[in-house]
Amino acid sequence: MIRIESLLSARLFLVPQLVDHRLYFISNLSGRMSLYAMDEGGSVPEPLLPPHIALQNPELMNGKSFQVYPELGQIMVMIDDNGDENYQPMLIPLSGGFPEPAFANAFAPYKTNLVEAFPEDNVAIFWAEWRDKPLSVSFWANLATGEIVQLMESTYGGFPVGMTDDYGQAIVMEAYGAGDHVAYLWQKGVEERELLYGVPLADRQPGQHVPANSFSNAYFVQDNQALLFYNSIFDDKYGLGLLTFADPAHPRPVAITGQAHEGVGELSDFAHLAGNRYLIGYNIDGCSWLYEGVFDADALMMTLDKVVVGQPPLHGGVLKGYHYDKGSDRYVVSYTTAVSPPQLVVIAGADRDQLAYQTRERVLGIPADWLSPGEDASFTSFDGLRVSARLYMPASSLNYHGPRPLVYYIHGGPQSQEHPDFAWFSMPLIQFLTLRGFAVFVPNVRGSTGYGFAYMNRVVRDWGGQDRLDHVHAMTEVLPQDARLDVSRAGVVGRSYGGFMTLTQAGRHPELWSAAVDMFGPYNLLTFADRVPESWKPYIAMLVGDPVTEPDFMRERSPSTYIHQIQCPLLVIQGKNDPRVWEQESRELVEELRGMGKEVDYLMFADEGHDVLKFDNRVRCYNAIVDFFAAHLRP
Repeated sequence: MIRIESLLSARLFLVPQLVDHRLYFISNLSGRMSLYAMDEGGSVPEPLLPPHIALQNPELMNGKSFQVYPELGQIMVMIDDNGDENYQPMLIPLSGGFPEPAFANAFAPYKTNLVEAFPEDNVAIFWAEWRDKPLSVSFWANLATGEIVQLMESTYGGFPVGMTDDYGQAIVMEAYGAGDHVAYLWQKGVEERELLYGVPLADRQPGQHVPANSFSNAYFVQDNQALLFYNSIFDDKYGLGLLTFADPAHPRPVAITGQAHEGVGELSDFAHLAGNRYLIGYNIDGCSWLYEGVFDADALMMTLDKVVVGQPPLHGGVLKGYHYDKGSDRYVVSYTTAVSPPQLVVIAGADRDQLAYQTRERVLGIPADWLSPGEDASFTSFDGLRVSARLYMPASSLNYHGPRPLVYYIHGGPQSQEHPDFAWFSMPLIQFLTLRGFAVFVPNVRGSTGYGFAYMNRVVRDWGGQDRLDHVHAMTEVLPQDARLDVSRAGVVGRSYGGFMTLTQAGRHPELWSAAVDMFGPYNLLTFADRVPESWKPYIAMLVGDPVTEPDFMRERSPSTYIHQIQCPLLVIQGKNDPRVWEQESRELVEELRGMGKEVDYLMFADEGHDVLKFDNRVRCYNAIVDFFAAHLRP
């Protein structure tokens, strides 16, 4: 019998850094996320933190999990308490040890995020959210001297997105919603910040339309008289622009040439390497491409001349972190696919064609041809919109016969994307389901990232609207056409927003589902909006709905309004320490369903947050989900 432990035997190697021929990375080698180091070329990984400390999933963090500061002989690690996301910057020696606060108690009132680091100068840039009020603050900090300088405090973020080499000027940004950004220039010693681009909320007239710009990732160029920045001003799929301080209201587009990829996607990453060389990342059909390019300011051109990731053998998968070591002119990357766990790879050579694998992770005791790589299953939705999707069928070598029962997987976010990614929670689940005889359908419906700004923006203030109808269309018009599937035996599962949509589907379209699994999904949008962290509340009001002025709309879109219509058995999974969707939210759902006589099971993890990360918990969670679907869908 196939066991989930076989899939989970492949350890995770994430967000690596290469420093002085040593590799530092996050891994679950001990059964929980922690920080490790090993020699380049291979050695036994060395734990750097005490075993009782568990780190968060890097993908749930707004910034870096850690940063090595070799000149100080220390590592800064962002540590919370078993998933509560109240991160604090802590320091340990390069050889590891018990963490101590990096700046005494300076960041105690905040949930702190390390958004950028300059280890050559012992500098860190933080974005911190107040725990008890709807305000955020950005800081520049020097680890060697202990100096901390506030850059901006704002209800709407105050995110730091760029800084000069001497740290005398910075670009800080307010965000009022998806792509609705306003950029300011901060100058050291100057009290007032200078508006650079965008329309501040206070200056807007009633009903005024302000085009989205997605202003981000800004680098000072031309003797600090201009910015090269990431944006959606000129291209819905994102691009680069040049903004001069002499005329900031009129940025110009920067063309990008030399791409080697084909397919549907968007520009997803932009970073400075050295001089006029930059790193450009693309998300194409859910897969990662990474290039080096040269910026020509006179020609307003970024010419891509080297492919770092995207061509064989690093193709068809997803980056789980990368780091460029300027001293050795090399990269270390973490790379994974739907059927391959994350591997650490050092990339060198003038053409970036010298690959040295540092790991050989694999699943244990399962032949490679039993795993499902998935196939494209994109479809045209009810209103003509193309929706990207993948279908994972049981491998032919497993010898399953007849139409397969369907598990319909809905990703979180909603402004996120499901990738061919063995490191993320969903892929071991998908593979475990296909090994047990299920087909798994994974759509990236409207609102998902990876397909341009307009596509992503379609879910804003429309949770449970047209996104819901994309799923209904797939279930009623698209999937029944595939003779390999038995949609009369269909279950739905989702995490976070995907849990919200799972509950919405089960309550509003009960005829479609024979079983449903909700993982920490908002059940009542009014209580959800009241319980999220204080710094989130302005964004919930703008992106989901305002519980004060629009309570009827929030009720109409809440799964709680339709919960009495649920007909199928339900499994609810929740982390006790979840700061995004409180355990109380899921408990109230379970109690209400049981009060109605509905069939519902509740699985609560006392030492998890908005994820299930610890090994024993993951085993229990995956088994519970697959056994639940097996009992009700009969593969």
